[in-house]
Amino acid sequence: ILLIDDNPAIHEDFRKILIPEPLDADLEDSEAKLFGSVAAAVLPTDFEIDSAYQGQEGLARVDRANQEGRPYALAFVDVRMPPGWDGIETIQRIWEHCPALQVVICTAYSDYSWDGIAQKLGRSDNLLILKKPFDNIEVLQLACALTEKWNLNRQAMLKLSELEGMVDER
Repeated sequence: ILLIDDNPAIHEDFRKILIPEPLDADLEDSEAKLFGSVAAAVLPTDFEIDSAYQGQEGLARVDRANQEGRPYALAFVDVRMPPGWDGIETIQRIWEHCPALQVVICTAYSDYSWDGIAQKLGRSDNLLILKKPFDNIEVLQLACALTEKWNLNRQAMLKLSELEGMVDER
């Protein structure tokens, strides 16, 4: 997952949500004794998270990850990131290099209407909008669902390529 936002505090918020601190074993034992059992986490995560603080840096990270054969599945992108590209321009440029990337636009402002976003980016099933301040569970659910969607799309494309190769052989 790539975070692109000019505010370092937002990066920390995402990290706390997506890479939670391990539970204290003593606390788990006490909870088990008090309540009889310990509830398992509903959405286990094993996300790798990188940060970029401007759009240009985000694009460079996407290109490097693709070259290393470890492309990002998902990017959370802020709309306002002065003085460089705004989030919409950042997404446009990233999708030129990596059109399969799932993107969540994060914004507290109404700089763009949905029609304005669609006009600039086109209509895409790889794009969602998350209004700030966001709810932690929304971020976690989006990350889980969209990374799984990306994985399934990637598997489907590999299978399609394999089938096309078999057809060519015949």
